[in-house]
Amino acid sequence: IDLDHVHEPEEWAKIPILTKDELRAMSAEEFYTRFCVFRQEDVCEYWRSGGSTGKPLFYPRTHEDMTYNMMGFARTFDCAGVGAGEAAHISLPLGIHPAGHAWARAAQIRKIGLVWGGAGASLPSAQQLELIQMLKPTLWMGMSSYGLHLANMADNQGYDLADSTVRTVMCTAEAVSDAKRAKMEREWGAELFDNFGMTEISMMGAESPAHEGFHIWDDLALIEVLDPDTWKPVPDGQPGRLVTTALFGNQATPFLRWDSGDIVSMQKQGESRGPFSVFPVIRHAHRTAGFFKLRGINVNHQEFEDFMFEIPMVNDFKVEMTTAPDGLDEFRVSVELRLGAEPLEAMEDLTRRTKQVFEISPTIDVLATGSIAAAFESSVKAPRFVDNRE
Repeated sequence: IDLDHVHEPEEWAKIPILTKDELRAMSAEEFYTRFCVFRQEDVCEYWRSGGSTGKPLFYPRTHEDMTYNMMGFARTFDCAGVGAGEAAHISLPLGIHPAGHAWARAAQIRKIGLVWGGAGASLPSAQQLELIQMLKPTLWMGMSSYGLHLANMADNQGYDLADSTVRTVMCTAEAVSDAKRAKMEREWGAELFDNFGMTEISMMGAESPAHEGFHIWDDLALIEVLDPDTWKPVPDGQPGRLVTTALFGNQATPFLRWDSGDIVSMQKQGESRGPFSVFPVIRHAHRTAGFFKLRGINVNHQEFEDFMFEIPMVNDFKVEMTTAPDGLDEFRVSVELRLGAEPLEAMEDLTRRTKQVFEISPTIDVLATGSIAAAFESSVKAPRFVDNRE
């Protein structure tokens, strides 16, 4: 590789794509001695990987790295129109995974007041709801699944989050489908802004009020959308594999041409006309999703979740695959209904809808108000789909 011409596409393309399989093949010692480039005295903190290598690694970040990484996180507030003087409640984990504490510190950079709530495992959800009522934040930050958990718990307590002071919701770390977005905005009475990042790079992009996709910080990271078979660039707007390289905030762990595993499309110019319109827009075309296979029928978790969220009488739900006494697989759906719903009518309606859409007959259990919320209490991301077949 000719470093004098590495900025040219032909020369840059000679750098091999870095894959998760290559990291999986390294021991922790090999990762720190053969892959990382850093001096211990330069390290500011360590970021926990998302666990893609099977056993999580801890990525060193230097003091210089953090200057640029904080810039990426801080821009998310600008995109959502949240500024100085507002108050935020953050419900992301505040431990060694970076999303929570980095986002919280970025809020302080933008002079946004902050309640460091953390995940439900560290601060029980009931207390988080009390703080939202008492301290009156205008912004809530967290994973969308936990936001729904809080909304369901509030409804069980007779508290309508849509009447709270929260008018903006900022989410990250998991996919937000149209159905989940609609339910979140309905339950919170707030506008949801999704955000995109990865531990290997940093916070990389955010939605603007146009909600057309993620404006991606291509001044902080080099973004490539490539054909996964040829590793050649795809035309603007066509789906391809997202390959990223941090330009400034990742000096200690050189993830050059990192294959994120995401399938996206990218447009150099979106619909927005604000200051962030200078950044290209990416949209996720596909995310690896879980599914249950039942008597030859695949039930996609994301599709079933969207299906359930579109039913107004369903307050919360969980799905369990079990083995019935006759040895056959059983698709068991436990639901918690909104106050005032008629259980028998709801069970018949849900059975009919599920059979019509997914061609399977579920076993429906109606649970007491608050049962699912209590079961999810210790989890940041609600475990809605569990396979307990023998």
